[in-house]
Amino acid sequence: MANQTRSVSSTSPTRRTRSEARGNRNRADRLTSRHADRNPRGGGPRRGRPHKSHRVLKWILALLGLVLVAGAATFAYLYLTTEIIPPEKQALAQKTTVYYADGTTPIGTYANQNREIIDCAVLPKYVGNAVVASENRTFYKDNGIDLKGISRALFNNVTKGTRQGGSTITQQYAERYYLGETTSYKGKLREAILSLKISRTEDKDTVLCNYLNTIYFGRGAYGIQAAAQNYFGKDAKDLTMPESAMLAGIIPAPASWDPAVNPKQAESRFRRVLAIMEEDHYISHQDRASAQMPQTIKYMPQNVYQGPNGYLLRMVRNELSSGKKAPFTADDLDTGGYRIITTIQKDKQDLMFQVASPSTGNKHLPPTLQIGGLSVDPKTGAIISLYAGDDYLTHQLNNVDQATFQVGSTMKAYTLLGAIQDGVSLNTVFNGNSPRTFSSVGKSVANAGNVSYGYINLYSAFANSVNTVFMDLGEHVTSHKIAQVAHTAGITGKIDDTTTFDTLGVDALSVYDVTQGYATLANGGQRPKLHLVAQVKDTKDQELYTAAIQSDQVFNADQVALLQKAMTTTVQRGTASYARSLGRPIAGKTGTANDQTAISFIGFTPSLLTTFAVWNQGQDGGALKVPDRYHDDFYAVQLFTQYMKSALGNSPVERFPDAEDHGKIGGPEGNWGTGSRQRSPSTRNREYSYAPQQRSQRQNSEQGQSGSGSGSGSGEGAGGGSENDSGSDTGEGGNEGSTQGNSGAESSQQ
Repeated sequence: MANQTRSVSSTSPTRRTRSEARGNRNRADRLTSRHADRNPRGGGPRRGRPHKSHRVLKWILALLGLVLVAGAATFAYLYLTTEIIPPEKQALAQKTTVYYADGTTPIGTYANQNREIIDCAVLPKYVGNAVVASENRTFYKDNGIDLKGISRALFNNVTKGTRQGGSTITQQYAERYYLGETTSYKGKLREAILSLKISRTEDKDTVLCNYLNTIYFGRGAYGIQAAAQNYFGKDAKDLTMPESAMLAGIIPAPASWDPAVNPKQAESRFRRVLAIMEEDHYISHQDRASAQMPQTIKYMPQNVYQGPNGYLLRMVRNELSSGKKAPFTADDLDTGGYRIITTIQKDKQDLMFQVASPSTGNKHLPPTLQIGGLSVDPKTGAIISLYAGDDYLTHQLNNVDQATFQVGSTMKAYTLLGAIQDGVSLNTVFNGNSPRTFSSVGKSVANAGNVSYGYINLYSAFANSVNTVFMDLGEHVTSHKIAQVAHTAGITGKIDDTTTFDTLGVDALSVYDVTQGYATLANGGQRPKLHLVAQVKDTKDQELYTAAIQSDQVFNADQVALLQKAMTTTVQRGTASYARSLGRPIAGKTGTANDQTAISFIGFTPSLLTTFAVWNQGQDGGALKVPDRYHDDFYAVQLFTQYMKSALGNSPVERFPDAEDHGKIGGPEGNWGTGSRQRSPSTRNREYSYAPQQRSQRQNSEQGQSGSGSGSGSGEGAGGGSENDSGSDTGEGGNEGSTQGNSGAESSQQ
């Protein structure tokens, strides 16, 4: 038994060991399987994932299928509903109209539809070949669209705000109908679909003919027939090969590449077209070698620019299409069918013309006398009205933004502001006697009529435009700072900053330029941007452009308020006292050119600023003296008063802000002027009472008069004086900078 027991005992561990080994192996297999499920690098596929992946893939494929079906359905719908517009109908939808500020009263239009649809069968073959060579060399082979070109144009249009169209002739034809929409994805899709439909339903010759009949060639010419007449004075059927090549070359930018505007670029494009025509076997090498750049005829603007509105149309065009950052091109304006709404108020514009034009009323002005007028809202920079001339077609030199005149003492405002910035009290007294010699110029300078004002403060010196005081003040402020202040205010024209005479305004500027500068002074030191266009809308009344109303604070508001306080004295008892009849606070400054070749006045309330300038221009473009009756009665102030009386009407009286003078008598170092020393009581004074057609000289009776509006500080009492900026015994200035409506300037304008 014992042996038997041992025998059983000896075999039992072996069986257990084998059983345990099998169990261990099973457990190891299970562990390995679980680890493989958790670890992608394990030894087997994940359990359950293949079924889930298949479900996701099915959803993705189903979604893609739906997108494709929806896309195909959309494409089919758009293809079926897209109408192919005949050239006659397309041509009528592209007229741009410019409106007054009310948005309903038209000022005029751009590019009247100078167009005649012709049968292209009468055209020489090289007319179409030249266009194909220039615009779309693969025209006869492609299917009407360039997918790469569409993608590139759409990307640039959406991201950069540009207006790029298609690259094929078919696309260009389609794009012109949808102009204004092709910056959107929908517009580009429509353009592509229309191009495809055209290419599949019309033969190439028909497409090319329609393109030739609708494309804009510049000079107001739509279509090849009008272009042939406007550039060469002939019918399109009579065009020569070189003439056809020149017209084809300027198609991308006809307004800018017109041979009369940019002959170098026009010829470069002409040579390019000839080279391609030879390469594509449209002409022979001999044809190319013998071709000469054709001569175009002189282009006369259409009568759309006739009369005073022609100046407005030209200024609107320049504002929207000039410069690298211009929102539109000239060709956009000619072909876009836009609605351009200006800031011009029709009632004020009619008033401005009635006041300024020599042709209205019984004025009998000398034919050589020129007038420029501009009225703006200084808070927004909006131009309300302007007078640039009577008829653009007969006098294309714009009297507002092109012709220049010597601005005279209007520059004294910037000198005075510079002094305020330097910490000078306006109660500081200066020697106002005449003449005086100044070391900065080494010459003697006199006041108007050589009148001596004795010792007067800066209020009185500004009111009476005392040259000797401002030459003295200018030496302290420095000519460089005077020019710097003027440029900071917004003046862009050249100012000579090397001579103290810049305080007397010896430089020539335009009415637009001086108004821009004074708008900053009227707006509390905030510089607005003068503008003529409020907004531009497309044919569906969607806004394409809105003027940015912004103003930068370039001067300290308190310092400008003090300047405005001084500027009111010009009207209260100074050289513009005729404007006192308006019965409300007016700030401003008169200006007279050296040798009396121009007179001007810039005046303002807080909400309305108006400039009038009068100059005398000889037949040869040279500057002449303004006749005495207009100079002595200061005709510019009369024009200002007449305009502002009606323009302001019964509007609420506005007052300028209160101003405190924190400056120091005698300036920061006490050596400006004569400190607080007062004017000699024995000094003679003179003031003109500016009544129309009448000049009177009398002793000052308004000494110590308090001013309207912001009021005057102590010690301001001083006589009025005849405003004149010329120096005596100096010979300074001569005709330098005087009226620049010269033949050279005029000939450069179109």
